[in-house]
Amino acid sequence: MDEHHVKSFFTYLQSQQTAQQFLKNCYKKNKVDNAESKSYENCNAFMYYLNHGLDFYETGKKLNTILQPILLFYGMIHMLKATLLTKRPNYPETTKLLAHGVSSRKRKKKHYSFMNDEVKIQHNGLFPYFSRHLFSIEKIPFEKIKMQDLFAIIPEMNILFEFDRNSKLISVGNINGKSLSFPIQILDDYFLTERAFIKRILPFTPDIKKVSSNNSNILIQLQSSFHEPSGPFFFNSENQEIYFPMTKENFVTISEVMAHYLLLYNLSMISRYETEWWGDLISIKPEKDYPFIIYFLQLTSKKIPMLLGKRLYQLHTRS
Repeated sequence: MDEHHVKSFFTYLQSQQTAQQFLKNCYKKNKVDNAESKSYENCNAFMYYLNHGLDFYETGKKLNTILQPILLFYGMIHMLKATLLTKRPNYPETTKLLAHGVSSRKRKKKHYSFMNDEVKIQHNGLFPYFSRHLFSIEKIPFEKIKMQDLFAIIPEMNILFEFDRNSKLISVGNINGKSLSFPIQILDDYFLTERAFIKRILPFTPDIKKVSSNNSNILIQLQSSFHEPSGPFFFNSENQEIYFPMTKENFVTISEVMAHYLLLYNLSMISRYETEWWGDLISIKPEKDYPFIIYFLQLTSKKIPMLLGKRLYQLHTRS
């Protein structure tokens, strides 16, 4: 599904009639009571969330880097809320859900580095809510996480780590394929036997048909292709390949959408409240934080609308 297809579907949803019909079909599939009346009740909010989100993204792409994190973050929030309305017709059920669901260090220490900065997950708010209802992650597998560890699980960012001679991910298959191939040395990096490694990844793959190995690779045949890769498998939108963490330190079982949210949250807070550091980063470019942040902002402005748009389209085709 290409970018043109996604944009066409966004255009299709920009009327009360098409938005309402789309929501009604989603609600019927999820066995929501009063699906028709709920779809009428939510169609305007759904349409506005989607349109405003796309407007934030398009405006953010055109603006100076200084302002981009704020617009991209709020663009993402609006698109997440639109997507949530397809599954949660009463969203937001409480005012607690209006919070971001994550926090960052208020005062930056001397010799601050964005790569080593952390965000902390909150019990309430949008982040844990959409993680649960969109990606079926009931418990976030960490209380806090560093920015470099979030960059490390985004496949398109891996090329910057390669330039830094510090690759984080390896390609193990194709998004439309039914096979995976892991280098045999990954067992040493994970401190696991082959059997234990297969057991570790089993919950995150389509049904496994056959496993074989030789001196260089572990080969896995799948019953079907990946429907929607999620951590520890991540999808590269540029080459259509599936990537996997090279070491157990980067084995994170979250959706890539969650990683983008956490990175954009922190960048938006820094651009608003750490004016001097943010201004120096953009104008002087003193640290390697700069290329990673710039590359990420360019990537997320394209990838998140694609990922969420594809998710909405799949709901349409299955309803």
